Amino acid sequence: MPRLHIYDRRERRLVLAADGMFAAAAALARPFRSRRPVASPRRILLLRLERIGDLVMVLPAIADVRRLAPDARIDLVVGSWNQSLASAVPEVSRVETLDAAWLARGGTGRGIVSLSRAARAWRTEDYDLAINFEPDLRSNVLLAASGAAWTAGYRSGGGGALVDVALDYDTRAHTTDNARRLVAAVFGEAQIPAESYRLAVPPSAAAAARQRIDGAARPLVGLHVSGGRAIKQWDLDRFAAAGRRLAAEGMTIILTGSAADRPLVDAVRTHLPSAQVVDAAGDLDLLELAALVRELDVLVTGDTGPMHVAAAVGTPIVAIFGPSDPARYAPRGPRDRVVRVELPCSPCNRIRLPPARCTGHTPDCLVLVSVEQVFEATLTVLDATRRAKAGSA
Repeated sequence: MPRLHIYDRRERRLVLAADGMFAAAAALARPFRSRRPVASPRRILLLRLERIGDLVMVLPAIADVRRLAPDARIDLVVGSWNQSLASAVPEVSRVETLDAAWLARGGTGRGIVSLSRAARAWRTEDYDLAINFEPDLRSNVLLAASGAAWTAGYRSGGGGALVDVALDYDTRAHTTDNARRLVAAVFGEAQIPAESYRLAVPPSAAAAARQRIDGAARPLVGLHVSGGRAIKQWDLDRFAAAGRRLAAEGMTIILTGSAADRPLVDAVRTHLPSAQVVDAAGDLDLLELAALVRELDVLVTGDTGPMHVAAAVGTPIVAIFGPSDPARYAPRGPRDRVVRVELPCSPCNRIRLPPARCTGHTPDCLVLVSVEQVFEATLTVLDATRRAKAGSA
């Protein structure tokens, strides 16, 4: 039985029990089933139901699928919050949305029974291949329900017996590398060569972004002040203090965020010089956000979806990390900087189920990240950018 990467003991016991049943059922059915990979898959289903950053990190793997199956129809299933972004991925033929209750926010989303009914409808598509990029028992159930001729995913979140190719998710490796390794295994590639990936931004989104910053003096420093989750939230007063120091150096501060982030953005904006602030929070769609971030000289953020978007469009990043594991999630651009502190308990990577001693307040691994560290890292990134531009002139 594989080691499950599940922190909650009760959930781990339930998944282990389910895995035992699935493994027994698969063993009983094996003599009566004839399954083999399709040599040249023409219809491919990809699942990535999670949040913005999770989708962005597997875009290079999706590009690998297209390169290895250039003539295939590739359908991508994502959460509705990622529809516009997924629709802009040129390697994808069709996008379908499916909101899982355990991923959707605000009490929305569908339970496993409803999701399974939706997955059974995919049988009419006669998929040759289906790949689940999430190490999760529940989405492996959806893959099995799809009726695809050959399936692949991870066993480390449970449900390995439900797929034909089941890998262990390497918790020491980056999410992108895990996804590309899964694609390589499916297509029988010993190793897929490293290639840079850039997210394409539609011209209409680019025009909207340029309009928002028209007349703003460079350098343009983005501040994405929302951590997305309380456990990843750097102190707003420190964001404001870093912004003031950067503005004092003559920089323009571009505030980003969703409509739900408005209280956090306002709390920071009130402490910044208004003449040097562009407030772009709340009224940009995901592609317009990507276009705006592409215009920045640097983005200062926590471990967030916009951080991954910035990496995908090539904008340098100062990333403030606390409990998140940089080995799995950090941006990897040549000028990107991760600001964090070393503690015996960090990174715990317990984002969805934080330790009890870290709930209800900012965890120590973020409390100890200072304004000075973030300020100096931002100056370092901007200086490296200036030198790189001068060298290419």
